[in-house]
Amino acid sequence: MAVYTKHPVAAPPAAPARETTRHLMVRAFCVLSLFAVFGHTAVYNLVGPIGAVIVIGVVTAASLAIWIPAIVQGRPSRFRWRRLPWVALGYGALALVSTLWSRWPGATLLTWVLLAAVTVTALLVATMLTWDEIVRALSTTMKLILGLSLLIELWVVWIRQEPLLPNFVDAPEGKIDPHLYWVRGNLFNDGRIQGVVGNAHTLAVMCLFSLIVFAVLWFAHARRRGMLVAWAVLAIALLVKAASATVYLSIAVVLAVLLAALIARSATRPGQRRVMYLTFTAIAVIGVSTAVLLRDQVLGLFGKSADLTGRLEIWQAVWERAITRPVFGNGFSSPWVPWDPGFDGWIMDHGLTVFHAHNMWLDVFLQLGIVGVVIMAIAWLAVTWRAWFFAVDRPRFDLDASRAYSPLALLPLLVVTVLLVEGLAESAPIMLWGWLLLILLSFKMKTTPLIGVGEHAPETSASAPTRRVP
Repeated sequence: MAVYTKHPVAAPPAAPARETTRHLMVRAFCVLSLFAVFGHTAVYNLVGPIGAVIVIGVVTAASLAIWIPAIVQGRPSRFRWRRLPWVALGYGALALVSTLWSRWPGATLLTWVLLAAVTVTALLVATMLTWDEIVRALSTTMKLILGLSLLIELWVVWIRQEPLLPNFVDAPEGKIDPHLYWVRGNLFNDGRIQGVVGNAHTLAVMCLFSLIVFAVLWFAHARRRGMLVAWAVLAIALLVKAASATVYLSIAVVLAVLLAALIARSATRPGQRRVMYLTFTAIAVIGVSTAVLLRDQVLGLFGKSADLTGRLEIWQAVWERAITRPVFGNGFSSPWVPWDPGFDGWIMDHGLTVFHAHNMWLDVFLQLGIVGVVIMAIAWLAVTWRAWFFAVDRPRFDLDASRAYSPLALLPLLVVTVLLVEGLAESAPIMLWGWLLLILLSFKMKTTPLIGVGEHAPETSASAPTRRVP
């Protein structure tokens, strides 16, 4: 019978490491939670406001049931309270305190609960998953949104053969404003599509997120790269049909930031980056100045009118109300609750009450005043700073300065870039999936600044003692 020598040249044979069923279930639940946030409008249009509240409540309760025991039991590792995104959480605390002076206290409490639920989801994902697992979870979530968007558009065109209203309500007699529809059935004509999320712009943003995630996985040599190409083609097709000018601008800025990050990675001597940063700043100033001077031509290129498709009127109305309480604002509400008297009929667009200011910073100024704007600016400055150096600094935790860059390290920077551009014309970065990404990326980059180093290892069968096989 074979025996081991007292001086082996290799480790004893053992079964490959496998993830436990518990961890696989946690990963699956994280995907479900991410879909509930990124596809919140789909859930809302499917089950209505009460059903959407129930879904968010159940998901949040399950998240706490998983997250809190894991922290108490030390899984996957010691929870690092000091590295929480305290500035962003401070904004959330100010939002709750604003109930004391809010012009719409009911809307403040309702939307703050939603903000808290999204925060719990973000912290759960950041705590329980590694960087690689987060990217894969985002990939699965985006695939669900893309796939369901294609299916519902095909169903409306081929089977239903008429536009679809939210909650599958039968269309009343008479002319209906197209903006009321969940899906208009424009997949094979010249109109814009809304997908499962029910909004052309939101669908375009999801497509852009998808392309970023798929590209990162491709260059990281993920498995089934052929399927990634197929999903990327679908994302491009849906993005073109959604036709969002803001997203087209985001693509241009993302490509510029990506090029700048790759150039910064090439620096080999001290002082090189200083010259690069000065060059990047000069190019950015020239680009922004040119865009401002030629704004009419630029807006026409993106299919926008001089008033930014009515946004100037919205901004003017918001500014007039915001300036009445400039320090601490009028009270938190993200999004605006359309049935609250403070918002009902205030700003109308196509017969509907507008539910956000179409500008992140102006929205914050309206709700929490200059104090809120300062806190939010610090939060976004912090995550942008970390994301940049997370992307351009070579991974190093010892004397070895020649380790290869990870493509996954570019993901936070590109996502943050999309959100900052999005914040110029939308308020999405301060609510739902925008807020989730702010909390998730901030916390994860602070707790795990190196991909694959210092991350918790998934619970596997390798933790059990191995037997020697004769």
